[in-house]
Amino acid sequence: MARIEINFSLGQSKAMISKPYFFCPLIFLVLFVSCKSDVKQNKDPLVVGTLKTAPKGMVWIPGGTFTQGAVPHDKEAMQHEKPSHKVSVDGFFMDITEVTNAQFSEFIEATGYITTAERNVSWEELKKQVPAGTAKPHDSILKAGSLCFKKTKSSVSNLYDFSQWWEWTIGANWRRPKGKGSSIEGKENYPVIHISYDDAIAYCKWANRRLPTEAEWEYAAQGGIENTIYFWGDDKRDLSKMANSWEGEFPLNNTKTDGYELHAPVKSYKPNGFGLYDIAGNVWEWTNDWYNTNYYNELESLKNTSENPQGAQKPYNPSNIYTQEKIIKGGSFLCSASYCASYRISARMGTSLDSSLEHLGFRTVATEEMLNSDNE
Repeated sequence: MARIEINFSLGQSKAMISKPYFFCPLIFLVLFVSCKSDVKQNKDPLVVGTLKTAPKGMVWIPGGTFTQGAVPHDKEAMQHEKPSHKVSVDGFFMDITEVTNAQFSEFIEATGYITTAERNVSWEELKKQVPAGTAKPHDSILKAGSLCFKKTKSSVSNLYDFSQWWEWTIGANWRRPKGKGSSIEGKENYPVIHISYDDAIAYCKWANRRLPTEAEWEYAAQGGIENTIYFWGDDKRDLSKMANSWEGEFPLNNTKTDGYELHAPVKSYKPNGFGLYDIAGNVWEWTNDWYNTNYYNELESLKNTSENPQGAQKPYNPSNIYTQEKIIKGGSFLCSASYCASYRISARMGTSLDSSLEHLGFRTVATEEMLNSDNE
């Protein structure tokens, strides 16, 4: 089933909202129906072993040590991005862009896989994730679908009320991003969307890839630049030249200063120092780490460098006790200063494994060992 928790980074908003906020699309559906850093120290700057060049569409990320989490001068950083802590990662290959519609189509054609958003909603599963006693929606509502963004017709004063710009759309999925009548024809080089964690894992198994850890993703996103808020530095005025985000009054009017109102084709903006495109904005990207609000404090308390951390051993989110969540990174085309400034490197959000929605995709990574085994 398609679900989402949205963490609204509102500490920087005009409304001065500083508390993380989470949103579950199927809970939204039920309620709607019932109510109507430091510089990198490269450990392995050259690929070693039998592989000398990166696979097509990937780039080598040299291992190193860095500071993960919010930088001290980031005034928009949320509490769950702190405290910062030392981390080291080994080198790995990473997709230059998010997985595209064309790439995902190859996977579907080869396997016949049916994505989460293409399956009807199971009430038996859903009722485990909502408060006891919640009434079952009508069967006509529990059809396959996903959440789609819709612009509002007037200004929004309450940014907590996300039902004003999210709409449960029966029939929406990766093939039909806006539901019935929409398609991805001509958008082969756009990032695939409406992808759940389960969908991303299925793709990875087929492609002999895996999802990055949060540490790997954040290290790669920094692109070799130390102690900055964004992958290009600290100057927010460069945002429209570097990333696809929401500019103007959210969610009423997008001025499209960056060239796009919604999704953008991959490689529409400059890459970071490692050659990665769309590492900020466009679509959120899955990582493999559990979302646990205590995890950064636990790492910092160790007072040493964590080597290749795999994330928390179990999920924990006191704001969303009914679901287990993985971390997504990078922000999306909906991020704006007043709503979700998650084009920042340290920004993070917890999202349930079966969530799929219009601004969520993924990219993959691989180690040399994985690729060598694939060639054997």
